[in-house]
Amino acid sequence: MSEQSKPQPREARTSRSAASNQLISEDNLQQHDEAPASFKPNNGRAGKQPGERKSSIPRARRMKLSLTKIDPWSVTKVSFLLAIAGGIIQVVAMAAVWALLNSIGLFDNITQIVSTTGLDSSGVDVAGFLSLSKVLSVTTIFSIFEVVLITVLATIGAFIYNLVSALVGGVHLTLGDD
Repeated sequence: MSEQSKPQPREARTSRSAASNQLISEDNLQQHDEAPASFKPNNGRAGKQPGERKSSIPRARRMKLSLTKIDPWSVTKVSFLLAIAGGIIQVVAMAAVWALLNSIGLFDNITQIVSTTGLDSSGVDVAGFLSLSKVLSVTTIFSIFEVVLITVLATIGAFIYNLVSALVGGVHLTLGDD
């Protein structure tokens, strides 16, 4: 065999993380190398034979991963944007509900019921009290409070997850290529 046709050393083909650490431990590499040829892809052959057809049964790949760290800054950004979207949805939904209730005359009917029962000594006007501007102002203030609260809680949750993950090793996932 010439120098160029010799197979590359195993470490040159090892998958590495962004920090240049091996993703596969040495024990797993040795187990893979010692596996029988029937368990290796292509039955241990280097490549596909010229007349050989591809197998009709697809092979699903599985990979076991662990979620060991969550970047708190990315959690903060994503939770902030999702909370803003939720706040906008709340304001629009409240405006739609108010318009629906006003169009069926609910506020006027409540005012009439209160006046016919004799409780109208101070001139209660439900339609004036629950005007669109007041309802949307309260909803907007509530939504702003929710945006801040959700963002802070999600960020604190990311920090807590990182602390717990350092103790127990994170969440273990098995991803499949089905």
